[in-house]
Amino acid sequence: MQNYTTIICKTLQQDLHHAYTIQQLCATLQVHSKSDKNKVKKALLHLVQQGKIKKLKSGRYAYASVPTYVTGRVDYVRTEYAYIIAADQPTDILVHQKNLLYALDKDLVKVRLLPGKGRKRPEGMVVEIIERNTAPIIGRITVSGKQPQAIFEQKRTTHTVLLEGKYNDILQENDKVVIALTSFPSTHKALTGTVVQHLGQAGLHEVEMHAIMAEFGLKETFPDHVVESIKNIPTVITEKEITKRRDLRHIPTFTIDPVDAKDFDDALSYQPLANGHHQIGIHIADVSHYVVPDSLLDREAYARNTSVYLVDRCIPMLPEILSNGLCSLRPNETKLTFSAIFELDAQGKVYDKWLGETIIYSDKRFSYEEAQMAIDHQKGDFYQALTVLNHLAKQLHAKRVQKGAINFETRSLVFDLDTNGKPLKVTSKCRTDAHKLIEEFMLLANQEVATFAANLKQKQEKLGPTFIYRTHGHPDADKLNEFFLFVNQLGYKINRSKTSICKAMHDLEKAIQGKKEATIIQSLAIRSMAKAIYTTKPDPHFALSFAHYTHFTSPIRRYPDVLVHRLLKQYLKGAHIYDVASYEKKCQYAVEKEYLAANAERASIKYKQVEFIENLKEQIFEGIISGITEWNMYIEILSNGCEGMVRLSDLTDDVYAFEEKHFQVVGKSSKKRYRLGDIVKVKVKNCDLDKRHINFLLC
Repeated sequence: MQNYTTIICKTLQQDLHHAYTIQQLCATLQVHSKSDKNKVKKALLHLVQQGKIKKLKSGRYAYASVPTYVTGRVDYVRTEYAYIIAADQPTDILVHQKNLLYALDKDLVKVRLLPGKGRKRPEGMVVEIIERNTAPIIGRITVSGKQPQAIFEQKRTTHTVLLEGKYNDILQENDKVVIALTSFPSTHKALTGTVVQHLGQAGLHEVEMHAIMAEFGLKETFPDHVVESIKNIPTVITEKEITKRRDLRHIPTFTIDPVDAKDFDDALSYQPLANGHHQIGIHIADVSHYVVPDSLLDREAYARNTSVYLVDRCIPMLPEILSNGLCSLRPNETKLTFSAIFELDAQGKVYDKWLGETIIYSDKRFSYEEAQMAIDHQKGDFYQALTVLNHLAKQLHAKRVQKGAINFETRSLVFDLDTNGKPLKVTSKCRTDAHKLIEEFMLLANQEVATFAANLKQKQEKLGPTFIYRTHGHPDADKLNEFFLFVNQLGYKINRSKTSICKAMHDLEKAIQGKKEATIIQSLAIRSMAKAIYTTKPDPHFALSFAHYTHFTSPIRRYPDVLVHRLLKQYLKGAHIYDVASYEKKCQYAVEKEYLAANAERASIKYKQVEFIENLKEQIFEGIISGITEWNMYIEILSNGCEGMVRLSDLTDDVYAFEEKHFQVVGKSSKKRYRLGDIVKVKVKNCDLDKRHINFLLC
């Protein structure tokens, strides 16, 4: 065949504008026997698959134009195919398994785009694996003994790896292990690896949480050299330091946080003013005072970049001595802070503002529940201050909404775990006025800090000194139109053509209150929006309807906030820093780490959801169809927020076809429809803890 592929290519290359039928090509090549003609046909098929020649609609063959190559990362979706995510391509590239060249998830590959043929999305074939993803993988032992084997999951694909190395003697079937791959699959090679960490038996809570941490490269403990470097960190606030700061210890101050919180980033203070206005202080832990640039501690904090919250623990950005001790604004302790102080009238209008380094004394530590009780019952510590703050927060919220802020929220779940980590109950977090109060004042501080930095630019400057902003772009028009098409099909007649996006979203928000489909609509609304990012560009935040916005209020758990504090301190002293390149790089890294943290948190939630549902196999649940593809319907249980899928192949009453434009699947014979947003009843078919999947059957 090799001979014929070369000859055919040369023949077609001689006249790029001429196309041949198989008979014409055989005549040109002087091929007459039946066996040789079959070889020509096989060679043509092979060349078409490689993209070197193309088959026209007429059935003729012609030389293909110069192939287009793209570099990107593999994103495995199913065993049968993967997508290649390339930064310079508007759409992910579909690659079928036979064309993947044994690439694994997250490998960097070179892809040749295949001829279009009227496909919905571009397709390609991997021609080179540029860089293997060498990150450790999590496996479960399936065969123990002299040559143990493990399986590991990558998205919805399962791989087997042969193990070698020091741990092999102690490995038992069903153990979870961390594996470093030593050879990768090919036509003549199996996948092999060595065990670098033995976690223990699969299914145990601690083992599974540590497996998730290992999967995402998260570490609870800090390196010895970092711990050693902060042993002598000053814990006493000197008089010299106090004199540099605005002393606010005499003003009533308190924190409001979750009942189990230990790292208190922010505190509020309240004072009535003689002119009838209100002075509100938003006080943020002065982490940048303790975390010195380019120190061992700073490098570690930057590498982590964010605290990660799994279902049962926090993996902190800073060691406990700082996160829960020195920097945490604990009650009845004097603390160093960076404050934003505002004078507001009863309608929430800002008359004056001040930014600077301060020292505070927190008089009270409220949980959200305690603060809400004080507001509701009008009694208890600081109930009058809390009541005023609550009123002002509502005014600030109303102003944001009036300016076009969008308020859709995602459902947030809470797990009640027993002493062994088994989930007993799953509930949705309830947002009260106390939560919203804190949120509004943090938004105010973040907005005003960003506005201050953005306004520092000189007349001749376009951007001004370097700063880190949190921006949110305008929604993609196609995604937005698709979303409103969906809600219109659900019966919500929101006329997008005659109103702004914000007005349409507010109308929809009011219309869905109390409805069963509210959660899925809110989730889809958020998915239709752009992603918020960190950047040095002072662009607006669309969802909040702010011209400028940053993250200033959580430096214990977010590194970008530490950078904002450092820059802001310099600017308050009159300095100007111009270093866009390095800070933009830090912004991009922060976005990557934020994405990784979100995926780790989601993985721990999904695992506990599967574990919870696994014990309820006999129950029938009411759920909402939260997603539909050509293979599956995704169902979210209304009572607990757990999500699983119904395979279309499990619908035995008919053969169902996916109608993407109508967000539904339809039975070919019965014409029975299942639409996005429909309420259905399901029971558990099976659960897969390794893949963190729940498979349902319709009842």
